[in-house]
Amino acid sequence: MSIAETHCPRDMPPAVASSCNKDCRAWLFAPVDIASLVYFRILFGAIMVYHVVSTIKSGWIDQLYIRPVMHFTYPGFGWVHPWPGSGMYWHFGVMGVAATGILLGAFYRLSALVFAVGMAHVFLIEKAFYLNHYYLIVLLSGLLVFLPAHHALSVDAWLRSSLRSQVVPAWTLWLLRLQIGIPYFYGGLAKLDSDWLQGYPLGMWLKRRSDLPWVGASLAHEYAGIAFAWGGMLLDLLIVPLLLWKRTRWPALAVGVLFHLMNSVLFEIGIFPWLMIGATLLFFPPDWPRRFFLRSRLTPEAGLLQPVSPSRQNMTLGLLGVYVVWQLLFPFRGLFYTQPATWSEEGHHFAWHMMLREKDVGLRFYIRDPRSGEGGVANLRTFLTSRQLSRMSKDSDMILTFVHFLRDHFRAHGKGTLQIRVLALVSLNGRRPQLMMDPGLDYARVERTWFPQPWILPLTEPLRREPWTVPLEEWEQHVAVPSPEEMIQPAPRQVDPFFLVTPTEDATF
Repeated sequence: MSIAETHCPRDMPPAVASSCNKDCRAWLFAPVDIASLVYFRILFGAIMVYHVVSTIKSGWIDQLYIRPVMHFTYPGFGWVHPWPGSGMYWHFGVMGVAATGILLGAFYRLSALVFAVGMAHVFLIEKAFYLNHYYLIVLLSGLLVFLPAHHALSVDAWLRSSLRSQVVPAWTLWLLRLQIGIPYFYGGLAKLDSDWLQGYPLGMWLKRRSDLPWVGASLAHEYAGIAFAWGGMLLDLLIVPLLLWKRTRWPALAVGVLFHLMNSVLFEIGIFPWLMIGATLLFFPPDWPRRFFLRSRLTPEAGLLQPVSPSRQNMTLGLLGVYVVWQLLFPFRGLFYTQPATWSEEGHHFAWHMMLREKDVGLRFYIRDPRSGEGGVANLRTFLTSRQLSRMSKDSDMILTFVHFLRDHFRAHGKGTLQIRVLALVSLNGRRPQLMMDPGLDYARVERTWFPQPWILPLTEPLRREPWTVPLEEWEQHVAVPSPEEMIQPAPRQVDPFFLVTPTEDATF
């Protein structure tokens, strides 16, 4: 079933349904000004050039892709690895050239394809560096491969007159609008969460910014977190329809810009606010860049599209339908898990969950040789960077991935098959710490799966009015820490203290 058919009720009389389908098809393939599409190509290319250059200059390539002993990959993508040696620097260099090609519209299709594949490769290497806006960049760069954003104001159009056009099919613009609108709306749906609506964890983060000039005292107020939380939820849910309605478009733009600027100041989340501010203008009429920059309008003779055969239209509609349905349904996979994503992290990725949780974690890996009885506690910093440790300690799947790494590492060094048990105490959004995983299991024998994990313990601690502030090294004096016999026998000579995971405003954009 095509996109056009989804607009027509199934119980329509055949003649009416046929007319509806034709109208929807005509609407999707109607010519619209190319100006907005060209504007987005230039905006996206410029921001991506800046992103690549800043990544190279910041030293992140070495820290994130070269230095780590192991990488946390997504299920099914364990074959994705960093390039050896200085290959990742070359990788980002090629991405920078490709981003410049997108910006200038030079060898556009090839440039967009190279950048999309390069960005997807970087994204899939390391789950510990998951950010919602990186996922969005992967999706947008993939869409640009198929959009004719180089038919005007581009090197390609200058060199090849046959490419030049002042109009594009309407579906190209609406597809970008949909892709930009989904993070907003699904982010708002995710915020219909009990903790969020009570101001957690946002209120905790705002209080830490009480040193800001002028607004700091207000951010520390008891009700600031609730006000910001409800405001953010309503903005996410309503901004797209408000931008599409002419009467509310300008006020919605002003509120959206203010929202993203505040996020940039409060949470330091890189390029995301600037990309979203720029992309918000896609919801304006398609010809707005032409009227704003050139003070002109599209002439009637320039507003014609080359005819497209019905078979090609059907293929386009079919591909659009598959992509749109995937984007609309995949974020809801979290409903099939028994525990909330903020606790278990199951269904958290690719679902546009933003700023919903802060976790303080005490984590130990108990390793025991069942043949000799010898055992001890793994020194996590021998294998993980601070970034990896911070993210892994919050995510049950990543913890299991690391267990498998330890299992294979020691087996490769002649230690045989060891038992590995995990003690993970987690404080979610200021709650009293509790166990997140069953400490009695040998996780070296547990395999990864996309299905709900029965060894993830349910969240039972209630939300506290005053967040838990006991220092991590003192948790064992206040919380009953289980000590199964198989975890501590024989007692290790020296037990490392809990590894402190410093709160970092876990706003995973």
